[in-house]
Amino acid sequence: MRSLLLLLAVMTASAQADSPRVNTFSIVACDPASGEVGVAVQSKYFGVGSVVPWAKAGVGAVATQSYAKVGYGMDGLRLLAEGKAPADALAELKKADDMQALRQVGMVDAQGRTAVHTGGKCNAWAGHREGKHFTVQGNLLAGEGVVTAMADAFEKARASGEGELADWMMAALNAGQEAGGDKRGQQSAALLVVRKGGGPGGDNDRYIDLRVEDNAAPITELGRLLAMHKRFYARAHTDKK
Repeated sequence: MRSLLLLLAVMTASAQADSPRVNTFSIVACDPASGEVGVAVQSKYFGVGSVVPWAKAGVGAVATQSYAKVGYGMDGLRLLAEGKAPADALAELKKADDMQALRQVGMVDAQGRTAVHTGGKCNAWAGHREGKHFTVQGNLLAGEGVVTAMADAFEKARASGEGELADWMMAALNAGQEAGGDKRGQQSAALLVVRKGGGPGGDNDRYIDLRVEDNAAPITELGRLLAMHKRFYARAHTDKK
C-alpha cells in the first residue's frame, strides 16, 4: 500500500511539473449567427495566450487551464472535427488523463453546444458556469462571484444587440476582474476569435488573435488592442460573411 501511495504521489508531482500552472479565468463562446467561436482569458501568468486558448473555424473552441494540458486543446478540436459533441469529446479526454482532477477545461462547438470540467483538485476557489453557447471557468479566484459576474456580463452584452463576439467576451473578462479576478493579480491576457475566411487575406480563420504577454493591466491593454484591430481591419469587422 505504501508503495502504491508513493507511486501516486510521484505521478501527481510529475504531472504538476510537466503542466504549466495556469490559474486563471476564461470564457469560451460561439456566435452561430456569424459563425464565430473564440476564447478570452486573463491570468497572473506570463504569456497565457500560448497555453489556454484553442479554436478552429467551423469546429469549436477550447480553454485548457489549471495544471493545463495543451492536449485538451489540440485533441479536443480534433474530436469535435470528427463530429463528437463537446460532452462526449471532453469525457474521452478525461478518461485518458490520470490527472484530470487537476485540470479545468471549457469547450464549445460551432453549433453552440458546450461542456465544462473543473477537477476536484483545482486550487480554490475553482468553478464554472455554463450558459447558452458559452462557458466561463476559473481557478484560484477571489470567489464564486467572479464566474457569476462573467456569465451575467456576457449574456447582457450579447442581448444588447451591439458589438460582436469579441466585445461580448471582453465584457466577461472585465466583469470577472471587477469581481476580484485571479487572487494573485494580473499579468497576461488573450483574445482569440476564428471564423471561416476571417483572417488576413481570407485564406485562414484567424479573425482576431491578440495577446498581452506581461502587463500590469492586461485586460485594459487587450481592449486597446481590440479597438486598434477594429480600425486597422475595419473591413473585416463590417463585411461579415
